[in-house]
Amino acid sequence: MTVPSDLSTAVPSSGLGTPRLAGSDLLRSVFRRHAAGVAVITAPGPRPVGFTATSLTSVAAEPPLLSFGISTGASSWPAVSEATHVGVHILAEHQRELAATFARSGADRFAAPTSWRTGPHGVPVLDGVLAWLVCAVVARVPAGDHRIVLGRAVVGDLPEEGRPLLYHQGGFTALRD
Repeated sequence: MTVPSDLSTAVPSSGLGTPRLAGSDLLRSVFRRHAAGVAVITAPGPRPVGFTATSLTSVAAEPPLLSFGISTGASSWPAVSEATHVGVHILAEHQRELAATFARSGADRFAAPTSWRTGPHGVPVLDGVLAWLVCAVVARVPAGDHRIVLGRAVVGDLPEEGRPLLYHQGGFTALRD
């Protein structure tokens, strides 16, 4: 099959069935089936900001780079767009409520019961997570209504043992044995 530049007009090859979705509906539906680890990204500012992310990706080992996506319409975007450093926190399976707090619009994300401290480079560091990093922001790449932020890991820790929190089918879940 030749892939057209406009995927919404794609015609399936024989045996693949008729596409039911296209464009952003297709992308959202497909990625609901993709299990992803849950992270919280934080940034310093006059008031610290943070958000829940499932787009965290390891990019390179040398230099140690990672990436995550953020909507330019997100309440955290103004601080992230100016930050020289951000925090990346890998959540444990028991931290569903923390993930929900940082995903909730209008929530006071750093109020109790969230436990945190000011870490290296002034970055808010969450307590009780499986692992955290402070990353120097090296690029913000335009990607539609989002920006892909590239960060270079400069310091971090793995303070807790445990299993990661996952996001799948629109909700938080855990690994099964």
